[in-house]
Amino acid sequence: MKRALVRIVDWGHELLSEVVHMGELVVDLTAGTGQDTLALYKMVGATGQVVAFDIQSQALSATANRLLVAGAQVRLQQRDIYPLQSQPGVDLLKMSHADISTVLTAAPKGIIANLGYLPGGEKELITRPESTVLALRQSCSLLAPGGRLALTVYPGHPGGAEEGAAVNKFFAELDDSRFHVLQMKVCNRLQAPYLFILEKRI
Repeated sequence: MKRALVRIVDWGHELLSEVVHMGELVVDLTAGTGQDTLALYKMVGATGQVVAFDIQSQALSATANRLLVAGAQVRLQQRDIYPLQSQPGVDLLKMSHADISTVLTAAPKGIIANLGYLPGGEKELITRPESTVLALRQSCSLLAPGGRLALTVYPGHPGGAEEGAAVNKFFAELDDSRFHVLQMKVCNRLQAPYLFILEKRI
């Protein structure tokens, strides 16, 4: 199916789908309205497990509704789930993505994140460079060999450019013998979102 060239989020889904298969474990670091969570669920199916993080109840409710319509088994989890049980279905966690390593005991094959604020939510409540980089560091450690991480940066809102700079620095300093990192940008639209795709080699 032909996709719009500049639909960055769609490119993230497509590049993850190349390595993620039915029955595997995947993670959404920022559930938001559930679009990425649903895309991951379609990749792993009813036999796989999707774990999605968000600190906002509004986001988790929207994600739960979207996944239930798709026929997924959804479990709403609160804080202090240490560790999370490995089982098929979708686990929605009301906690920061910076706590990912305290929750997961298995290695996910795919991880996705959309930075910024919840669409339709409070624009002042945004992802922050410190917690985002902490989540990325843990995600790189947890990711299965051959797995990929897709992260979309939105530089157009207050704080977005600063977070993008921190993320860029993090990826640029990774050991290239262990990770490959691709960046996709719309070069003639400065405020457009852009994508990082990381693949773990070993």
